[in-house]
Amino acid sequence: MLFPKKAKHRKWQRGRTHPDKLGTAVRGAKVSFGSFGLKALSGSRVRSNQIESARVAANRKIGKLGKMWIRIFPDMPFTAKAAEVPMGKGKGDPKGYCVQVKPGRILFEVDGVSEEVAREALRKAGTKLPVKTKVVSREEVDNI
Repeated sequence: MLFPKKAKHRKWQRGRTHPDKLGTAVRGAKVSFGSFGLKALSGSRVRSNQIESARVAANRKIGKLGKMWIRIFPDMPFTAKAAEVPMGKGKGDPKGYCVQVKPGRILFEVDGVSEEVAREALRKAGTKLPVKTKVVSREEVDNI
């Protein structure tokens, strides 16, 4: 699973996550490396284990011929309290890392395989993520 080598702070504050106030992605909104990309249509927090399961699902379809790029990296720690613990007594322990995804962000890119294989691989990867997704090609220029 993906996680940063070093973090400045052990625990972060949550930040603002209201879907209407999220805005659209400015960075990482175009297919840059591959021929096809998986674009997020909604915003959410994506955990490192979700990214890993999406990567595995896509790589099984792509095989050894294709190349895949992961365009997001989970660098934000999230915390969770243990089960059946009463309210209060401080914040929970760090549980893992996640990334805040905005609508319009390219999550994965694929190259070196046919269009049908690339679209099917990215579709399968999209089912593993908590955001609505759409497969786009390099030629397609559209806003979310």
